[in-house]
Amino acid sequence: MSRVVIIGAGHAGGELAAALRARKFEGSVTLVGAEPSLPYSRPPLSKAYLLGGADRNELLLRPPETYERSGIDVHVGCVATSLNRERRVVVLDSGVELAYDTLVLATGGRARTIYELADAPNVFTVRTLEDVDRLRKRFHAGARLTVVGAGYIGLEIAAVARALGLEVTVLEMQDRVLARVTAPPMSTYFHELHTEGGVDVRVGVRIEDFEFASSGEVTGVRLHDGTLVDSDLVLVGIGLVPSTELAEAAGLHVEDGIVVDSQLRTADPAVYAIGDVARYPDPTRGMLRRLESVPNATEQARVVAATICGEPASCTSVPWFWSDQYDVKLQVVGWSADYDELVVRRGDGRHLSVFYLSDGRVVSAEVANNPAEFAAAKKLVATGVVVDSTHLSDPQFSLRGLFPRSDTAV
Repeated sequence: MSRVVIIGAGHAGGELAAALRARKFEGSVTLVGAEPSLPYSRPPLSKAYLLGGADRNELLLRPPETYERSGIDVHVGCVATSLNRERRVVVLDSGVELAYDTLVLATGGRARTIYELADAPNVFTVRTLEDVDRLRKRFHAGARLTVVGAGYIGLEIAAVARALGLEVTVLEMQDRVLARVTAPPMSTYFHELHTEGGVDVRVGVRIEDFEFASSGEVTGVRLHDGTLVDSDLVLVGIGLVPSTELAEAAGLHVEDGIVVDSQLRTADPAVYAIGDVARYPDPTRGMLRRLESVPNATEQARVVAATICGEPASCTSVPWFWSDQYDVKLQVVGWSADYDELVVRRGDGRHLSVFYLSDGRVVSAEVANNPAEFAAAKKLVATGVVVDSTHLSDPQFSLRGLFPRSDTAV
C-alpha cells in the first residue's frame, strides 16, 4: 500500500490530505505540522481574528473529526528534523520515523524579523495563531503601534489597529506603500485610505536605531533624519522567509524556495513541494516563481493529489489573491512584472482598477471594491484577448464588451 507523508499542516498540506481522500486514494496519508493546531486559514489572522470577529474553531479548514473519519494520521506540534531520501524516511523531533513512498514538503515559511528586535517582548510578527494571540493582548485603545513595512500584512494590521482605537504609525523604506505589489495609482489610493483612517504613513524613511527600556521593550524607533517615533508596541511586516532547511539538508535544489517542475516535483521523483515554499515554472513565461497565496496553495495541492492518484497534472491557472483593509477589498490577478502599458479606470466612490497590458493584452489587474470588474479582469488575463485601452479606462464602458459575443459570461 502506497504511503504519502505531508510535512507541513498549513493550507497547502491540509488541502492535499483532503484532496487525496476525495480522489479515493487508498494508501496511508500522514500529515505533520509544527504548530499545535490542525490546518487553519491564515488570511483572517490579520483581519477578522485580530479584530475579534472570529474564533479559533471558525478558522479551521475542516472539523477535527474529518481527519479521523478520512483515515488521515495527523501529528501536530511536531517538527521534521531530518530527511533520508535513500531510505525514504522522515525523522520527527519526537524520534518517530515516518517511512514514505511519496513525500510532499508543504513547509511554508516564517515571518522575516529584524535581528536587533528578536528578544523584545513588545515586538511582533504575524504568521501563526499564536502570533496573533500574543498581539491581541497588547491591542488597547490609545496604545502607540509602529508598523515596520507597508505591505499587505502591515497595512491590514494598521487598519484593524485603527478600528480598535490604537494610534498607528507606518514606516516604509520604499517611496510608496505596497510598492512591491501594486502600481503607483493603487499605492496612492491606499496611502490616502490609511491617512483618512488616521494612520501616520511615512514613506521613503530609513530606520537608524531603536530605543529600549530596561525591561527590554522597544520604546521608540529612531529614523535617519533623527526623528523618534514613540512606540508601545512594534509590528514587523517585512515579508516571509521560505522554510527550506529540511530540503536543503537533504540535498534538494533550493533557491528562494524549493525548486520544482510544473508538476511540483523536485529532482527526486518521490518528493514534491507545494504552497509558499515551492518555486515553480510560470506556465506563461517559463521563469521560476514562488507565490504566497491561498488560491495557489489550493491549486498546487489538487495538482499533486491528481498526480499521485495516477492522473498527472500541472499548474496552469492564473494566480490571484486579495487584501481587506477597512471597508475596501483589493483583488489582484496575474503577474505584473512584464508590461508595456498601464491603464487606470476610476469609478464612483472607492472603485479603482489598474490594468497592466503587454502587446494589447491584459496580463495583470488590480481591482479595488468592484467584484464584477475583478471577475472580468480575471477573464481578460486568462483569455488573452486584445483590448482597446480606451475602453479599459472608461468606467462607463462595460468590460463585457471586450469579449466575443459568444463568450461574454463573466
